[in-house]
Amino acid sequence: MSEILVESVRHLKSHILEITFNDGHKQIVDFAPFIFSVGHPDYEQYKSEKKFLEYEIVDGNLNWDDYTMIFPVEDLYANKILRSA
Repeated sequence: MSEILVESVRHLKSHILEITFNDGHKQIVDFAPFIFSVGHPDYEQYKSEKKFLEYEIVDGNLNWDDYTMIFPVEDLYANKILRSA
């Protein structure tokens, strides 16, 4: 099986992104539950939609501010990003 990579991202609204992967799979991911519940100071800035939208695709990964916030591609693919307990 080939490595799954993020190919493109489209902002839908608020903290919701539609992510397209290199195999053509598309996944809609709502990052708000994670960002607003994690409680870590590094993620506070991403509560701002403007700051949240400053993501980049780097080497097939979706990342924010030089890896301040990044998720395993497999988790994005399955829409299973970890939420704070």
